[in-house]
Amino acid sequence: MSIFELITIFETERNRPPESMNALLDFYQQKYITGDININDYRKIYHYLHRQGAISAHEFA
Repeated sequence: MSIFELITIFETERNRPPESMNALLDFYQQKYITGDININDYRKIYHYLHRQGAISAHEFA
């Protein structure tokens, strides 16, 4: 999965574009937890989003 595919899936499921990289990361983590994304894809996109400055809602707790 590419970042572009992730954004497309987000827009399709939520009927709007992601409002931030943080929202995209949270959405992506939810997809991983529910088994929709494999570990290799997860790691690749997770690290990309973090390099872009995304912070997960789980990191605030």
